[in-house]
Amino acid sequence: MSDFEQFHYDSYQSSYTIDDQEAYNSYGFNENLCGSKKSQTGEQPPASAFIPSEMLLSSQSYTGQILQPMYSPDTHLSYADGFDEEPPLLEELGINFEHIWQKTLTVLNPMKPADGSIMNETDLTGPVVFCLALGGTLLLTGKVHFGYVYGMSAIGCLAMHALLNLMSIPGVSHGCVASVLGYCLLPMVILSVSAVVFSLQGILGISLALFIIGWCSLSASKIFTSALAMEGQQLLIAYPCALLYGLFALLTVF
Repeated sequence: MSDFEQFHYDSYQSSYTIDDQEAYNSYGFNENLCGSKKSQTGEQPPASAFIPSEMLLSSQSYTGQILQPMYSPDTHLSYADGFDEEPPLLEELGINFEHIWQKTLTVLNPMKPADGSIMNETDLTGPVVFCLALGGTLLLTGKVHFGYVYGMSAIGCLAMHALLNLMSIPGVSHGCVASVLGYCLLPMVILSVSAVVFSLQGILGISLALFIIGWCSLSASKIFTSALAMEGQQLLIAYPCALLYGLFALLTVF
């Protein structure tokens, strides 16, 4: 039994000692230390390595910070020039007070020649204001007819649009018809203001209503003939316009 244990001990015996183990551990520690130093310092290229000039220029020219771009006065000037070149807000919305005033004067003076280039514009600012004024003055006399005013205006615009497209060669848009008929509603507002002052249910009131109907229809037909180049057809256009404005006169008088 002792011989067998001696053989087992001899088979596993080697020349490895504790001194060799300590030397190996110290070598591994030094190697790990060198590796950590390399990872901290990073892989830096040698001094003789080639670096592109673009990289050097980009690193030297940028002086800003992260998420904070460099300030350039040219950028501010470009923004300022862009704002100066933008049109005014009223012009972008299609509201031109000079054209509105010229159309109003054309309606108030039926004998004044109309400018076709201005009258052919789709301007609904004046018509909406005059419709509200007509409904407001009717409200002062105790008549709540806003729905009738807008309803008859819409139906009249559609009917006149169909009629003018049949009579004129170039044709006309819905906006132009609504704009002209709405501006020519201004004399009817004068009639409704008169109804607030005195009663129109008499000879004087009916005569004034007939005069206002002729005024509105004459102004509308004059503008349509000027904008659509329909010379010689003013009376044909004035008749349906008189029928339309006669309905507004009936609302005002009765």
